[in-house]
Amino acid sequence: MKTTIIGLFLIFLGAQVLFAQNETKEFSVAEMEIIQLSKDKWQWMADKNVDELSKLFHEKAEFVHMGGSWNTERELEIIKSGGIWYKKADIHNVSVNIIDNTAILLNRIDLLAVVGGNEVTNPFIVTEVYVKQDDTWKLGSLSFTRTMSRGDN
Repeated sequence: MKTTIIGLFLIFLGAQVLFAQNETKEFSVAEMEIIQLSKDKWQWMADKNVDELSKLFHEKAEFVHMGGSWNTERELEIIKSGGIWYKKADIHNVSVNIIDNTAILLNRIDLLAVVGGNEVTNPFIVTEVYVKQDDTWKLGSLSFTRTMSRGDN
Protein backbone atom coordinates (compact mmCIF):
# COMPACT_ATOMS: atom_id res chain seq x y z
CA MET A 1 0.00 0.00 0.00
CA LYS A 2 2.80 2.39 0.93
CA THR A 3 4.55 1.68 -2.39
CA THR A 4 1.33 2.39 -4.29
CA ILE A 5 0.85 5.73 -2.54
CA ILE A 6 4.46 6.74 -3.19
CA GLY A 7 4.12 5.67 -6.84
CA LEU A 8 0.94 7.72 -7.30
CA PHE A 9 2.60 10.70 -5.66
CA LEU A 10 5.60 10.45 -8.01
CA ILE A 11 3.32 10.24 -11.07
CA PHE A 12 1.39 13.29 -9.87
CA LEU A 13 4.62 15.20 -9.17
CA GLY A 14 5.99 14.31 -12.59
CA ALA A 15 2.83 15.60 -14.25
CA GLN A 16 3.12 18.88 -12.33
CA VAL A 17 6.72 19.31 -13.53
CA LEU A 18 5.69 18.53 -17.12
CA PHE A 19 2.98 21.17 -17.08
CA ALA A 20 5.22 23.74 -15.38
CA GLN A 21 7.83 23.28 -18.11
CA ASN A 22 5.26 23.82 -20.85
CA GLU A 23 3.65 26.96 -19.39
CA THR A 24 6.23 29.22 -21.03
CA LYS A 25 6.57 27.28 -24.28
CA GLU A 26 5.67 28.96 -27.54
CA PHE A 27 3.45 26.81 -29.70
CA SER A 28 3.80 26.10 -33.42
CA VAL A 29 0.94 26.69 -35.84
CA ALA A 30 0.10 22.96 -35.84
CA GLU A 31 0.17 22.84 -32.03
CA MET A 32 -2.11 25.89 -31.86
CA GLU A 33 -4.50 24.14 -34.26
CA ILE A 34 -4.70 21.16 -31.89
CA ILE A 35 -5.16 23.40 -28.84
CA GLN A 36 -8.04 25.23 -30.55
CA LEU A 37 -9.59 21.95 -31.65
CA SER A 38 -9.44 20.73 -28.05
CA LYS A 39 -11.09 23.93 -26.78
CA ASP A 40 -13.79 23.57 -29.43
CA LYS A 41 -14.30 19.95 -28.35
CA TRP A 42 -14.87 20.99 -24.72
CA GLN A 43 -17.46 23.55 -25.86
CA TRP A 44 -19.20 21.04 -28.14
CA MET A 45 -19.29 18.58 -25.25
CA ALA A 46 -20.81 21.25 -22.97
CA ASP A 47 -23.37 22.08 -25.66
CA LYS A 48 -24.06 18.36 -26.30
CA ASN A 49 -23.31 19.08 -29.96
CA VAL A 50 -22.97 15.50 -31.16
CA ASP A 51 -23.06 16.61 -34.83
CA GLU A 52 -19.72 18.43 -34.49
CA LEU A 53 -18.30 15.79 -32.14
CA SER A 54 -19.14 12.99 -34.57
CA LYS A 55 -17.08 14.81 -37.22
CA LEU A 56 -14.18 15.15 -34.77
CA PHE A 57 -14.19 11.68 -33.18
CA HIS A 58 -12.51 8.96 -35.22
CA GLU A 59 -14.88 6.03 -35.74
CA LYS A 60 -12.41 3.78 -33.88
CA ALA A 61 -11.71 6.22 -31.02
CA GLU A 62 -11.50 5.02 -27.42
CA PHE A 63 -12.72 6.94 -24.37
CA VAL A 64 -11.48 6.22 -20.85
CA HIS A 65 -13.38 7.61 -17.85
CA MET A 66 -13.40 6.99 -14.11
CA GLY A 67 -16.34 4.65 -14.62
CA GLY A 68 -15.12 2.66 -17.60
CA SER A 69 -14.06 2.79 -21.21
CA TRP A 70 -16.01 2.66 -24.45
CA ASN A 71 -16.02 3.48 -28.15
CA THR A 72 -17.11 6.51 -30.20
CA GLU A 73 -20.68 5.36 -30.69
CA ARG A 74 -21.20 4.89 -26.93
CA GLU A 75 -19.52 8.23 -26.07
CA LEU A 76 -21.80 10.09 -28.46
CA GLU A 77 -24.86 8.29 -27.01
CA ILE A 78 -23.82 9.25 -23.48
CA ILE A 79 -23.31 12.90 -24.45
CA LYS A 80 -26.55 13.11 -26.41
CA SER A 81 -28.62 11.49 -23.64
CA GLY A 82 -27.03 13.58 -20.90
CA GLY A 83 -25.66 10.48 -19.14
CA ILE A 84 -22.57 12.62 -18.70
CA TRP A 85 -22.98 16.34 -19.25
CA TYR A 86 -19.59 18.02 -19.54
CA LYS A 87 -20.86 21.41 -18.37
CA LYS A 88 -17.56 23.29 -18.10
CA ALA A 89 -13.88 22.49 -18.36
CA ASP A 90 -11.64 25.04 -16.66
CA ILE A 91 -8.30 24.53 -18.41
CA HIS A 92 -5.26 25.34 -16.31
CA ASN A 93 -2.40 23.97 -18.40
CA VAL A 94 -1.93 22.53 -21.83
CA SER A 95 0.93 20.83 -23.63
CA VAL A 96 1.09 19.41 -27.15
CA ASN A 97 3.57 17.06 -28.78
CA ILE A 98 3.26 16.22 -32.44
CA ILE A 99 4.89 13.06 -33.75
CA ASP A 100 4.47 12.62 -37.50
CA ASN A 101 0.67 12.49 -38.03
CA THR A 102 -0.16 12.06 -34.32
CA ALA A 103 -0.71 14.84 -31.78
CA ILE A 104 -0.77 14.20 -28.04
CA LEU A 105 -2.38 16.94 -25.99
CA LEU A 106 -2.42 17.05 -22.20
CA ASN A 107 -4.80 19.34 -20.31
CA ARG A 108 -4.92 19.88 -16.58
CA ILE A 109 -8.54 20.79 -15.92
CA ASP A 110 -11.24 21.12 -13.34
CA LEU A 111 -14.30 19.54 -14.92
CA LEU A 112 -17.79 20.51 -13.84
CA ALA A 113 -20.08 17.71 -14.98
CA VAL A 114 -23.46 16.22 -14.29
CA VAL A 115 -23.21 12.46 -13.89
CA GLY A 116 -26.29 10.41 -13.03
CA GLY A 117 -28.15 13.61 -12.13
CA ASN A 118 -25.46 14.76 -9.67
CA GLU A 119 -23.31 17.82 -10.33
CA VAL A 120 -19.66 17.12 -9.55
CA THR A 121 -16.34 18.88 -10.04
CA ASN A 122 -13.17 16.82 -10.42
CA PRO A 123 -9.57 17.71 -11.19
CA PHE A 124 -8.20 15.75 -14.13
CA ILE A 125 -5.26 15.41 -16.40
CA VAL A 126 -6.87 14.68 -19.75
CA THR A 127 -4.92 12.99 -22.52
CA GLU A 128 -6.20 13.60 -26.03
CA VAL A 129 -4.65 11.79 -28.99
CA TYR A 130 -5.34 13.16 -32.46
CA VAL A 131 -4.46 11.50 -35.76
CA LYS A 132 -4.20 13.46 -38.99
CA GLN A 133 -6.00 11.83 -41.92
CA ASP A 134 -6.41 13.56 -45.28
CA ASP A 135 -5.37 16.93 -43.76
CA THR A 136 -8.00 16.61 -41.01
CA TRP A 137 -7.33 15.95 -37.32
CA LYS A 138 -9.48 13.22 -35.76
CA LEU A 139 -9.67 12.45 -32.05
CA GLY A 140 -8.46 8.89 -31.54
CA SER A 141 -8.41 8.72 -27.76
CA LEU A 142 -9.65 10.72 -24.79
CA SER A 143 -8.59 9.62 -21.30
CA PHE A 144 -9.34 11.16 -17.93
CA THR A 145 -6.92 10.69 -15.03
CA ARG A 146 -8.21 12.10 -11.74
CA THR A 147 -5.64 14.08 -9.78
CA MET A 148 -5.48 14.87 -6.09
CA SER A 149 -5.60 18.67 -6.38
CA ARG A 150 -7.70 21.27 -8.09
CA GLY A 151 -6.84 24.43 -9.97
CA ASP A 152 -3.40 25.93 -10.00
CA ASN A 153 -2.39 24.58 -6.59
